[in-house]
Amino acid sequence: MELQYRLLAELESDFDHLIDAVEHLATAYADDPTPAGALGDSIGDTSWLRRALTDFWYQDGQDGRETRNYIGVIVAGPSIMEAVEAVNRVKARFAATLKRIRHSAPKLIPEIKAVLPFRHPVLHDHLRGQGLARLHLKQCWRQLPIADAPLSRIRLAWYTSGRSIKRLSVADAEARLKQMDLSASHIQIQLRKLADIPSDEPLAQIQQQAPVMRANLFFREALEDGRMRRAMNLPLPLFIPDPALKLPHLNDPPARPPKTRTRARRSDQRLEDDVFLKSLRIYRYRNPALQIALERQKQQEKP
Repeated sequence: MELQYRLLAELESDFDHLIDAVEHLATAYADDPTPAGALGDSIGDTSWLRRALTDFWYQDGQDGRETRNYIGVIVAGPSIMEAVEAVNRVKARFAATLKRIRHSAPKLIPEIKAVLPFRHPVLHDHLRGQGLARLHLKQCWRQLPIADAPLSRIRLAWYTSGRSIKRLSVADAEARLKQMDLSASHIQIQLRKLADIPSDEPLAQIQQQAPVMRANLFFREALEDGRMRRAMNLPLPLFIPDPALKLPHLNDPPARPPKTRTRARRSDQRLEDDVFLKSLRIYRYRNPALQIALERQKQQEKP
């Protein structure tokens, strides 16, 4: 119990420092705004930036895996960039403490989401006045994007085909199905399907990821390693260090992601088209023997 209280106290302190750092950055920009641009109808002004920096909340009906985007660019001089880097340092510390809590005292998480805003009356009043429910922890710790150097142009494009693939064994899948309602006919059907395949066959669990804005950054001059460009996701405003305060050329993509897939399906697709176990979003590999061989090769190549 003593460890839980200590971790909670550390996270409360980290949250206090986060609010202070974000407020300092927002105030510094309001006092001396620099050229900025935002996607779509948004205006990259001081109120927009403050909203982007302080949006830490779940909204009604929001999926816990989703975060809200604030897509824009801001060129900044040394003082603003120092404030941005200070925010990111505090966010990293908050994330590290939260990770320790998830590992050592995961039951604290619901309490954290509900209690932390009460430490800041202004935030709590905002939370209550806007009908918002609780903290969205990922929106607290996600980093502010920073360009490596001044940019000549930025090309933005929605990436809608992202997904995570987790390797599972037949035994893993069976154990997860057995945690569901075993009296349901669809669970029994899926258990029988599992029983009909080899026990050593690898399976893949797919999680479709939310659309993200991808930014291709083109540097005004080559970096020390010779690179002239870099790609990154852009969920929050991109801060560009530039003493000249020159806004790079920015294309104008749609304000919202397309509803259908825009990239062609890969010709080397390794998974079957049809889901194998719908309740778990699990697919079979087209060539299980090849997949087993690839996994063994990876293990052999590890130092």
